[in-house]
Formats: sequence, C-alpha cells, structure tokens
Amino acid sequence: MTKRSIGANTAMGYVTAIFLGLAAVLGSGLARFGSVLAAPVGQPSDWEIGLQPPNSEVARSIDSFYNLTNGIIIAIGLFVMILIIVALVRFREKANPVPSKTTHNSFLEVAWTALPIMILLIIAIPSFKLLFLQYSYPKPDLTIKAIGSQWYWTHEYPDQGGFSFDSNIIRDEDLLTRAMGEDAFNKKYGNLEGTALSKALYRDAAPLWKKYGLVRQLSTDTAVVVPVGKVVHVLVTAEDVIHDWTIPAFGSKIDAVPGRISATWFRADKKGVFYGQCSELCGKDHGNMPIMVRVVDQGTFDAWAAAMRANDDKKAKQILIKAELRDKQTKKLAALKSDY
Repeated sequence: MTKRSIGANTAMGYVTAIFLGLAAVLGSGLARFGSVLAAPVGQPSDWEIGLQPPNSEVARSIDSFYNLTNGIIIAIGLFVMILIIVALVRFREKANPVPSKTTHNSFLEVAWTALPIMILLIIAIPSFKLLFLQYSYPKPDLTIKAIGSQWYWTHEYPDQGGFSFDSNIIRDEDLLTRAMGEDAFNKKYGNLEGTALSKALYRDAAPLWKKYGLVRQLSTDTAVVVPVGKVVHVLVTAEDVIHDWTIPAFGSKIDAVPGRISATWFRADKKGVFYGQCSELCGKDHGNMPIMVRVVDQGTFDAWAAAMRANDDKKAKQILIKAELRDKQTKKLAALKSDY
C-alpha cells in the first residue's frame, strides 16, 4: 500500500469520526436550544426554533427523533462543505499543477458505501420504534370522538354519558362584543367593512386576549377536557371534506376522513392548556379550526363531566375556572417557597 493510500485511509477515518461526533453534538445542542426557545408550553411562539415542548411519551419520542435527524443533516452539510473547501484550496491548479492520476482507492469506495448505510440504520431504528409507539394503542381510560366540519370541531364523550359540544374559534369581535356589549359594538364598528374593519378589530381586541388569558386564532369557546396521566383515545372522522385533528404537544396528528374512523392516542404528562389546528387544507376558513385541550386533575375532570352530562354549561365552565385559579395559586406559592 502506498503512502498516498495510507494517508487517505487515515484521513477517511478521521473524517468519519468527526462526522459522527458532529451529529451527536449537533443533535444534543438542537435538543437543548430548541427546548429553550420553543416556549410557552402548548402553543407556538415568536422566533420559535424546534418543536413545542412535549407533553406525552409520543411527543418526546418525536422530539428526540427530530433532533437526531437534524443533527445528522447538519453534520452532512458541514462535511460536504468542508470537502468542497479542501478541494478548492488543495487541488486548485496553482497549488497542484500536476494532478494525480489515481483512479481507485478500495478503502474510500467501501467507506462511501458503508457510511450512508450506517447513517440510514441510525435513522431507521428509532424511526421504527416511534412508529410502533404511535400505533400500539394502550388500553384507554377515556375515549373521545372528534368530528370535523366546515369549519369547526364537534367532540363527543361516548363513555361519559355521550354528551357532545361544538368547539368554535373565538374571534376579535367576540371579545369586543363581550367587553363592550352588542349595541356599543354595532355603533362603533357598524359602518366599517373589509380590511378597515379587520384592522380596527385586531387593534382594539389586542389587549383583551391577554386580559382573558386566551390565544388569538387558537382559543375556542369550549375546550376539550381530559384528565392528566390517563390514556386518551381520539376517534376522528369528518362530515364533509378531509380535516386533520392535530395537537403538536401530544404528538397527535391524524386525518379526519368522511365515512371513515381514524384514531390517535395520547397520555398528557402535565396539566395545562394545549393548542392545535386543523392541518389539512379544507376550505376558505381552514385557518379557523383550532383545537383547545385543557388537561386537569381527575377530580376536576369528573366534576366537569358530571356538569356536562346535566347540560349545565355554566357550572362546567366555573369548575374549570376554579381549577385554573387553584393551579395558578399553587404555582405562585411554590415559586414563593422556592425564592424563600
């Protein structure tokens, strides 16, 4: 074996080691960096990098796989860029006036075949594990049926007495009407139309979203309520066209197809409010089909479900409000204790 071949073998070994190291470091870095910037929990945020913070086993696996594949992709990009720079500098005409006539290198030919196979195996193994996790449904503690329509969601609780409700998006005009009263709203905005009306509503409603603790374009008038730490099966279908029931923080995303029942599942790890949207282009108001899921403790869920079975919507909302205030107070006391 010539010195040139020995040098090439050694260089390829170093390059392989550097590549795998870059992939590991970049994957780990993306996981940390993405988790810091992907906040607040349960909803998208400005300048977000990475996925939303996961709130289920499936979502954590998706997050891990996402960071792994991105680390590999970035490492490949850097590796190719380095090779191009080396080729431009070392093998330009001025630095290398007499080009090499070497045509074969067994080690390199094996390496550039074996290395992609190794990369595909590194990607494939966690990919298959994730697929099995997503589609191996554990025994449900709660079943919900979600029905997509143009353009809202209907949610049914078949094992909780069969009650159901529609979840409609909350709009700027809804908040302003609630704050001002219908007559005052009509008097102020009745003469506006088109973009002028939209801009005025957006401007005037902006402080109300924060005041009421709602998220624009994602909050609904009635939330889906589930207990924390319980396996929830969601049976998904549609009445008219194809929709898609998606909650990123749960790792749940499934098409709602007319005449067919699809299914997804999740087990929320933490309490809170988590948002999603219809993720299948379904018509002109496709962007107005949000999904709002409130994760509560078992006692609150049982009380809420009892109120819904009795068709007492007002009591059901009061139960959720009290639970939210109690959770916020608990967090506040925990923070004070920690500071002390």
